Amino acid sequence: MFVPCGTAARRDFKGFTLLMPSVSVGNVGQLVIDLVISTLDMPKVGYFYTDCLVPMVGNNPYATAEENSTELSINAEVYSLPSKKLVVLQIRSPFIKNKYRSFCQTVLSWVKSSKCARVILLSSSHAYQRDDQQLHGTPLRYLLSPTIQKTVGDQMQKLNWKEMEKVAAYPEINNAEKVLHIPGGGITKLLFTESCSKEIPMAVLLKFCSEGDNIPDALALVNYLNEWLQLIKNESSSTTTTASHWKIPSSWRLLFGSGLPPALF
Repeated sequence: MFVPCGTAARRDFKGFTLLMPSVSVGNVGQLVIDLVISTLDMPKVGYFYTDCLVPMVGNNPYATAEENSTELSINAEVYSLPSKKLVVLQIRSPFIKNKYRSFCQTVLSWVKSSKCARVILLSSSHAYQRDDQQLHGTPLRYLLSPTIQKTVGDQMQKLNWKEMEKVAAYPEINNAEKVLHIPGGGITKLLFTESCSKEIPMAVLLKFCSEGDNIPDALALVNYLNEWLQLIKNESSSTTTTASHWKIPSSWRLLFGSGLPPALF
């Protein structure tokens, strides 16, 4: 559960929007969260204590100077920006086997107890497993739980966004039965269906992509999110915020490892 850090850290996020990633293909959701935290300079307000994630510890991924570079970070941390009514949960390690459902229940329990107004889950799905209808148009999709559909459904229509299509449960055998299928999406489907059953307002934003250099995918998804939430203002006439508007975290310098050792040559 949530463990605040510092005496001034709050436990109640009443009316706040919770942003969180799914550990999914290309780690796109986690990269988007990095961009949001770094760009908005969100302070850390606590940790999310759970036994469902692989333990890890590292240096401050958002270090801006030598003085704060040695601050420690762990596998699940919480950041907040009251001026925008925004709270962010960043996940930095994969799930322990068979702990997915337990984690989803813990997160949704925290959402209720902290009185968050809504949850936005950032995710991704394997591009190579799209069906024919998903090959057309934008690779970005959204899902809305029935509770949040009432309040933001019209807004999604105005943005001209495409809802995630359901696909045949048994292709070529029974095409009439349709199901939600998010291959490579990690806990996305489970957390979304649990939110629906518990009447928690949740939106899922995702992008079809492949493993590799997923920075362009992260920028596309964070711009998609920004179209809706307007986290940063775009001063140009273009409707899409450019990459230069987002602050790249210092930790991304080692996204693909360090350089080649000179001793090799």
